[in-house]
Amino acid sequence: MKLIFKDFKKGKVKIETNSLDDLWYLSHIIEPNDSVSGKTIRKIKLGESTEKIKIIKKQATLKIRVEKVDFHKFSSHLRVSGKIIEAPDDIPLASFHTFDIEDNTKITIEKEQWLQYQIEKLTEATQEKLSKVLVLALDRDEATFALLSTSGYKILLETKGDVAKKEVETKPKDFFKEISILLQDYAKKYKIEQIIVASPAFWKDEFMKKIKKDQFPSITLATCNSDGRNAIEEILRRSELKTVLKQDRTAKESLLVESLLGEISKDGLAAYGIKDVDTAAQAGAIKVLLVSEDMIQETKQNGTFDELNTIMKLVDSTKGEVHIIATDHDKGKQLKGLGGIGAMLRYKLEY
Repeated sequence: MKLIFKDFKKGKVKIETNSLDDLWYLSHIIEPNDSVSGKTIRKIKLGESTEKIKIIKKQATLKIRVEKVDFHKFSSHLRVSGKIIEAPDDIPLASFHTFDIEDNTKITIEKEQWLQYQIEKLTEATQEKLSKVLVLALDRDEATFALLSTSGYKILLETKGDVAKKEVETKPKDFFKEISILLQDYAKKYKIEQIIVASPAFWKDEFMKKIKKDQFPSITLATCNSDGRNAIEEILRRSELKTVLKQDRTAKESLLVESLLGEISKDGLAAYGIKDVDTAAQAGAIKVLLVSEDMIQETKQNGTFDELNTIMKLVDSTKGEVHIIATDHDKGKQLKGLGGIGAMLRYKLEY
């Protein structure tokens, strides 16, 4: 989750969701009588007589007074419903509206008072969860280094090389070698796990010929049409970045599942299956809870989500971590094979 703006004295924060985990966090932060505002789609009626009335869908910015919060039972949506308190003139106040909050949704939440645990929960949800990503945007004789995170990016260096200007000269002399040294230094300094190298045309390929790949973290190549800061902005919108971030999330989820499987294999501090995990949650024994994304969807569809959600709330209230694991990678499928839910424990339980 990205925190765009906060002013707890005025009771106002603006956030952007990034994952299913964020929706679960929000389902425990947003409460009845809060105000939620954002862009949404609203049906409106055109015309006065019954025969001439036409219903259209219109994008509008609305604010509602929350009456109901529902981590939706049939989709990966968080539904926040209530009466409209601010709207354009053609949308009646006091009518009901529901925000369907999903990935990449921006909303503003307002409370009369933010309680400490709510502030802590928001802080936890917006903490840096991704490995830092280093971006190198380069051209024949220019290079820009930037450090990416969920909160944006920081320019580390913009530099130009002293390369040959002759028309017959098509490759920079030692500029790319100098850049490779800088790239290696930044990767070590910031403990980088993912690098994106981007350029117009073939310059990124020429650069890759100059480096020893085994001396660097994972490198993803991308094409950009700009240079400098404009290139960084362009890379932020490209699919290659989404791929890198997904790989990062998959790696972290896989490590969590591996830890759980390790505890299970040695009959250690672990529980799996809804019954044993529920018992551990009731005892306050869960340190880390892993829930399959598929299990959430299945329980929503078969009407047993409340039982699962109660377990997640219990773990959260006893200071345990809750992680929702995707099933589009091998370790996620292994968790699903364990019944879709598993936990690493603080201490051994006798069942």
